Amino acid sequence: MLEEFFDPKSVAVVGASTSPEKLGYAVLENLVNGGYAEVGKIFPINPKADEILGQKAYPSVLDVPDDIDLAVIVIPYSYVPAVLEECGKKKIPGVVVISAGFREAGMEGLERELELLEIAKEYQFRLIGPNCLGIIDTFTPINASFSAGTPPQGPMAFMSQSGALGTAILDWAQAGRLGLAKFVSLGNKADVSEIELLEAWADDEDTNVIMMYSEGLPNGQEFIRVAREVTKKKPVVAIKSGVTKSGSRAVSSHTGSLAGSEQAYQAAFRQAGVLRAEDMASMFDMALALGYQPLLKGDRIAIVTNAGGPGILATDALERSGMSLARLKVETIKSLEEHLPDAASAANPVDVLGDARGDRYRFALDLVAKDPNVDGIMVVLTPQAMTEIEGTARSVGTLSHKIDKPVLACFMGEAKVEQGIKVLREYDVPNFSFPERASLAFRAMSQYRKVKERKDPVYESFKVDNKAVKKVLDRTKQDGRYAIGDAEAWDILKAYGLSIPRSVLAKTPQEAVEIAGEIGYPVVLKIASPDILHKTDVGGVKVGLESPDQVQDAFELMIYRTERYLPDAQVWGCQVQEMAPPGGLEVLIGMNRDPQFGPLVTFGLGGIYVEALKDVTFRVAPFTRLEAEAMLEEIRAKALLEGIRGKPPVDKEAIIDTLLRMGQLVQEFPEIAEFDINPLIVYPKGQGAIAIDMRLVLSSEK
Repeated sequence: MLEEFFDPKSVAVVGASTSPEKLGYAVLENLVNGGYAEVGKIFPINPKADEILGQKAYPSVLDVPDDIDLAVIVIPYSYVPAVLEECGKKKIPGVVVISAGFREAGMEGLERELELLEIAKEYQFRLIGPNCLGIIDTFTPINASFSAGTPPQGPMAFMSQSGALGTAILDWAQAGRLGLAKFVSLGNKADVSEIELLEAWADDEDTNVIMMYSEGLPNGQEFIRVAREVTKKKPVVAIKSGVTKSGSRAVSSHTGSLAGSEQAYQAAFRQAGVLRAEDMASMFDMALALGYQPLLKGDRIAIVTNAGGPGILATDALERSGMSLARLKVETIKSLEEHLPDAASAANPVDVLGDARGDRYRFALDLVAKDPNVDGIMVVLTPQAMTEIEGTARSVGTLSHKIDKPVLACFMGEAKVEQGIKVLREYDVPNFSFPERASLAFRAMSQYRKVKERKDPVYESFKVDNKAVKKVLDRTKQDGRYAIGDAEAWDILKAYGLSIPRSVLAKTPQEAVEIAGEIGYPVVLKIASPDILHKTDVGGVKVGLESPDQVQDAFELMIYRTERYLPDAQVWGCQVQEMAPPGGLEVLIGMNRDPQFGPLVTFGLGGIYVEALKDVTFRVAPFTRLEAEAMLEEIRAKALLEGIRGKPPVDKEAIIDTLLRMGQLVQEFPEIAEFDINPLIVYPKGQGAIAIDMRLVLSSEK
């Protein structure tokens, strides 16, 4: 897939220049000097030149007598559409548009970009860019970019929406920090996006790890679907920028105020099996470990160090990362004690002392590596007077090639350890400047093992009454309203199988008293208005009313306050509701429709403090029962679900069932923009849950 970009038999550079100061010259020079001239044909396109860098030039792609697999366009934006037309007529299957001046330049630029896309669709070729740095495949080899040189070969593929960031990554690679198999600067992503590259690289034999820097994923649901399949085969490590800006739109529900772009991406990456990096350093730390070392089969890590302090730091860092310190077998400890100095520590972390030379490190590492209780090894070294840095590095590298366990190095320092780090690179052993970074790399390896172990998702479907829901939504739209309160929302909850308290609308105080008598005291009274979603803010909820007089007084007071402080609000009366049984825990279940990923379902503690505490977690619908179960484990207050201070565990199955039913609701009715069930009162195990209040907002889009 996308072979026209990564394995073309011929490449045309439109805008190839004779001037070394021009981008068209840099692109052609990279093609010629990067090794492609030895494996494929290069056609500079320049009507004013006969030959450039030893390659015969042509006025147009239409004048080239041979077939062309890939065209790279480096000309002013105003000429690009005409050249694309020529590429289409020439039947060129792949085009990279490096030229800028499109979507990033405003509305006129967007129109120009859409024109490019129309031409690509008309002639059925694929397009990368515009406004990009270009592409590189070190194994073909092809460097069709204006990067400053070609990176060394390696097991990592990198895609970036930012060309400038891409140049920094390529420079970092050329410094020997990592090797790249493929590099793509996506630019404006008019056609080819992260999704197509994931699919193309999933089966690429040269790529062990896929890295991506993204500023936005417009087709979020498709990204999750594709990434879930790709991560079964190889790890995907991603960093997402700009997660705090787009989540600030005005919303009316608790869920809407809690959910934003950051939460949507966090949930989507988790569900897709994509490993999320918080910063660029973390992304490369994770990718180095995953790309160069074997899979981590468990979370038990052994530390071998020549310094006590760094050994303790490494221990703390591993435990903070969710890893565990391996418990060495008695035989391993005894063998270490017999051969190490008396002052050394044979327990994990194994401290071989500051005067350890390479042979002592080698002996300790060999023993630790053979221990069946050890899944991975962190080698910590500080440069001391007796330390044989290069010899120790060679021992570490030799060991890593002999065993099927990941070995990560932490040679701390800079000037003294530099030569040792170079030796480690020869053996593909990643080195991390501090134990904390090595620990995060181990955590990424552990996370990916769990991704690999996941089963294919199974989505449940419940028998529901869609007609009843449609009736409520249609009536709301006909009234010109977008908000639905609990009086109407309960019909939706009932249709989707949720338990709700008995409730009847009263239009007068006398009706309220009669209904309360039928339901049985105590009762709850709520203002019934499509214009008031947060009833407690206006004193629109009274609980524990125990007599006719209390019901009548509460009714009259609610109506009076509403008419005085919200004179424009439409008031239907008051809802008389039975009191929920005592002894339950209040939780919240909600949804906010993310513009990129769709329905983002929320779970957390309920009540009036949810926005202050923000103890919530998210999933993009659809999600599985296993993912719903995981949501319950992710909130900080999960101990409350298990029962504390003599209280029994709550009915988790009732929560999970509600999450899945609401996930189904928002998929089947995409016009629902956001909703809250707050609170959902959950009772002890086996006793179910009751939805006490729901507010729902419809999209205003036609």
